[in-house]
Amino acid sequence: MTETWQATAPGVLRLPSGRLIRGRGLRKPLPDGPLPTYAVYLLGKQPPEVPWESRWVRWPDFRLPRSHAQAREALRDAWSRADTERVEIACAGGRGRTGTALACIAVLDGVPADQAVAFVRRNYDSHAVETPWQKRYVRRFSG
Repeated sequence: MTETWQATAPGVLRLPSGRLIRGRGLRKPLPDGPLPTYAVYLLGKQPPEVPWESRWVRWPDFRLPRSHAQAREALRDAWSRADTERVEIACAGGRGRTGTALACIAVLDGVPADQAVAFVRRNYDSHAVETPWQKRYVRRFSG
């Protein structure tokens, strides 16, 4: 089993199941500590190359994913892999798209959809999920 993130590390969200997922902004330096083993990058353009396995979901800034099916599949995969791997979810700033994705993953983990944004704001970043349509996306998200 891969060494997991430390629950106290900045940007690491502990889900009710105990799974840990790191959220971050790609504009910031890579945090100290272990590297991810898998990442989902939420960007409008192709992300930079990384030495770990990653997946790109086309998701423009302040918007919603271009393909809801692709996003749902990527987030389901991230949630599942977080049980045994170091999973990272990231966009440029680490708040809007990343927060939205983390809230959707929280729904997969059993957090009621109407409480997922508050859960992520309380446990990850108080400014996560930036737009009304991102909040609505989380409320309507189903795994």
